[in-house]
Amino acid sequence: MTQKNRKATELHKAAHLYARECRNGKLSRREFLTRATALGVAAPAAYGLLGLTGPAARAQTPQMGGTLRMQMDIKAQRDPRTWDWSELANVCRGWLEYMVSYERDGSIQPVLLESWEANEDATIFTLNVRPGVTWNNGDTFTASDVAHNIERWCDASVEGNSMAGRMSALSEDGKLREGAIEIVDDLTLRLHLSSPDIAIIVNMADYPAAVVHPSFTGDDPVGNPIGTGPYRPVSHEPGIGAVIERNPDHTWWNEGNGAWLDRIEFLDLGTDPSAWMAAAESGEIDLTYQTTGDFIDLFEMVGLPSSEAITASTLAVRFNQMQAPYDNVNVRRALQMAVDNAIVLELGYNDLGTVAENHHVCPIHPEYAEMDPPELDPAQARAMIEAEGLADHEFELISIDDNWQAATCDSVAAQIRAAGINIRRTILPGATFWNDWLNYPFSSTEWNMRPLGVQVLNLAYRSGVAWNEAGFANAEFDTLLDEANGIADADERRVVMLKIQQIMRDEGVLIQPYWRSLYRNARPNVLGAEMHPTFEVRYQHYGLS
Repeated sequence: MTQKNRKATELHKAAHLYARECRNGKLSRREFLTRATALGVAAPAAYGLLGLTGPAARAQTPQMGGTLRMQMDIKAQRDPRTWDWSELANVCRGWLEYMVSYERDGSIQPVLLESWEANEDATIFTLNVRPGVTWNNGDTFTASDVAHNIERWCDASVEGNSMAGRMSALSEDGKLREGAIEIVDDLTLRLHLSSPDIAIIVNMADYPAAVVHPSFTGDDPVGNPIGTGPYRPVSHEPGIGAVIERNPDHTWWNEGNGAWLDRIEFLDLGTDPSAWMAAAESGEIDLTYQTTGDFIDLFEMVGLPSSEAITASTLAVRFNQMQAPYDNVNVRRALQMAVDNAIVLELGYNDLGTVAENHHVCPIHPEYAEMDPPELDPAQARAMIEAEGLADHEFELISIDDNWQAATCDSVAAQIRAAGINIRRTILPGATFWNDWLNYPFSSTEWNMRPLGVQVLNLAYRSGVAWNEAGFANAEFDTLLDEANGIADADERRVVMLKIQQIMRDEGVLIQPYWRSLYRNARPNVLGAEMHPTFEVRYQHYGLS
């Protein structure tokens, strides 16, 4: 490993490479910003490399005060590093903040870190902690707190801790590797990675990376609400709602640049959008968490305009390879071949997105490698099922009762049935579905966008990781993924990604029909609450006009 200190005004050389790739059409602007800012290049400087200026400041500053009411599912809380739904994080974002944030334009912005920089080969990251930050119990926030959180994230012995997979370059044998963190002083620390990992900073923006106080023991973060943010919880009832209020006993480090609202009320109105619609019409809510299908336009008709985010969010209709008959690759491939993803997008998601290709890497990811469309041959699919002795077998596809998810799986099942393969549909209420979501033989799961394709693959398909619901384990895939994590040049990286995507296809890991555009509807007087590509609800920056 090498370390080369740069002057504060000197940009990482890879940022110039990314800018050239963006100008040549090899990276989108969004992905250029993600990768450049992940190396410590400030957003204005990153825009400058493209000859652009950053986004204009907010046109209208919210007024101080007021209550905002939002429709959102409220789930039982637990240790943040084990969160597996954005809603869990969104309740706690008012007091549990993050090292960095992922913005709508694709840039990574500092939060509890003031800045960071990487050495040339992205194996050493120097993190500069924001001065003047205090916890709401009066303690000073320091580099030791950052190190403590990273050590927690690396602990793979904690069931459901998906952060362990994100921090693999800092860990060894399921815990923080000795020498991985060097505390330089109270406001500075260095991360010594075992291999290059361009995603290490980006992963700190993901919702399970909420920063907790050293006294936090893994219990309920609502019941033990020590944090650095400007709000505090008032109430939290799973399935009913939650209430957050501005904390009068804490001076926020970003005072004057947010925390406009006095109070935020989350209302859990179930999974039926018609109930949300009724609440909007009667004035009970000001905005939705997300809106899908025909309801986007219906909410606009009653005075709640929509905002859109182009994303790499998706629905993974996956096979659990740990269970028969899905341990048979020919069965998985056959079921894939029976399904036209374009039809699923049209019927399941109102064509509000783009067709996907059964490998969970999106065209907006810089690593994406172009491939031929997935093979579609219903007659061959039936022949393959018969050849495996399963002509009389009844497959079962399980989904949650969310309208768009159920409609998507209905479309998948209908095409499999049309191919002459026996299949039944089972739709479960959320409270039932999520009790056993990792163990269903054939089911669907909503997956949020991650800025980099390698992030999703590391989280969902690497052997043995917490969120590998497909039970997929492939040594060649893991090795290639390690290689891709450390390649800066887009052309070189795509060569490896093409192999990874092909393995996903050849192994029939999942039916992945589309990439979702995401929508939120809000009243015109709600400011700063546009739909975020990763579902973040940053109410410390929301306000009312």
